[in-house]
Amino acid sequence: MAADWLWTSWSAAWLLVLSSIAALIVVIAAIRITGLRSLSKMSSFDFAVTVAIGSILASVAATSTSLANGAIAVGTLLTAQAVIALLRQRSFLAGRIDNQPLLLMRDGEFIEHALHRSRVTENDVLAKLRAANVTELSQVSAVVLETTGDVSVLHGDGPLADDLLRDVKDARASR
Repeated sequence: MAADWLWTSWSAAWLLVLSSIAALIVVIAAIRITGLRSLSKMSSFDFAVTVAIGSILASVAATSTSLANGAIAVGTLLTAQAVIALLRQRSFLAGRIDNQPLLLMRDGEFIEHALHRSRVTENDVLAKLRAANVTELSQVSAVVLETTGDVSVLHGDGPLADDLLRDVKDARASR
């Protein structure tokens, strides 16, 4: 019984190797056809597509899901992503599709209600500031929680251009 859990037959192992390579080739080909944006994580939808493609790849490699079914699923996701990207280009639809970036810090000051709403701690932000080589809080113009979950740290000597925070929630109120 334990041997079945620890090892499989050589033929099953080779089938796993071949199906993994074939699934990877299908995903790479699909991404080459649809372009670099496919894995960009520019929006929360892009991130979800990237995770879903990884899940499909794992299913094809490790289960009885056929390569054809995996290819159809990947193709469907990438097509949906392309359609959503086109819809996002229409500014009036972008707000309905994407979350809005959230301002967590402005001019060296934490924005407590934004931290609470996003479930981000001051220590989380401080870690991002250290990673961005910030040496003093007074250097920080803004910290933004992006729609992808990434954190952008805007710092430097000059003033912060308002255009950089144009779509950021609560950016105008924090001035």
